[in-house]
Amino acid sequence: MKEDQLQSFFQENPRAALGFSGGVDSAYLLWAGIKAGAKIQPYFIKTAFQPAFELKDAQKLTSQMGIRLTVLELDILKENRIAGNPENRCYYCKHALFGRLKEQAVKDGYHLLLDGTNASDESADRPGMRAAEELNVRSPLRDCGFTKEEIRSYSQQAGLFTWNKPAYACLATRIPAGREITAVLLENIEKSEMTLAEMGFSDFRVRLYGDAARIQLPAAQMAMVVEKRKEIREALACGFSGIFLDLQERGN
Repeated sequence: MKEDQLQSFFQENPRAALGFSGGVDSAYLLWAGIKAGAKIQPYFIKTAFQPAFELKDAQKLTSQMGIRLTVLELDILKENRIAGNPENRCYYCKHALFGRLKEQAVKDGYHLLLDGTNASDESADRPGMRAAEELNVRSPLRDCGFTKEEIRSYSQQAGLFTWNKPAYACLATRIPAGREITAVLLENIEKSEMTLAEMGFSDFRVRLYGDAARIQLPAAQMAMVVEKRKEIREALACGFSGIFLDLQERGN
């Protein structure tokens, strides 16, 4: 069974540093490692690309588990190859993130690095996974064959509040490749998404379209966004030149 394989992994590797996002996958991996009796230290790398709620979720989960969360600061926009937003930005970003993690983990006495990549993630489509592999980051969930849906199911059984948390890509993915990423753009996008979440929307994206905002959301919420169009326009007007609704249902 996959659970037995994962337990065996932690028995063979009883001490490791985990790149922890507070999302579904890394939350389950942390829980499984602790349950197996391993010493797993979670690290949250705080950058301008992560919205505030991600850190809050990470803090909430580790607090519930009685585990100390280490938060590391990283000025990701200092790196021109990342701020310049090339097609392979994710590769350079992951190198910077795991490089920072490795630096601190080694100082703390951890020489094995883990991440929450699962078997549903296709490495061919994720240059960031290539960067992680180059830095010798292990992905136990992927190696043991855990799919995303299985991880959600096991997380629910374990009582983890993250079990049904929507997938959330970093804020940089809202900005088209080739467009420079700035702190102001990221702040506008984060504030806009927080505002829509407060209005009751979920599992959506606010993407940059020129100087305007393009809202993508599930088909079931299309009627609600039209109903609240005036409220949305007034709330988002200060950050964008216009507000557009993408009529295609949002995918991953």
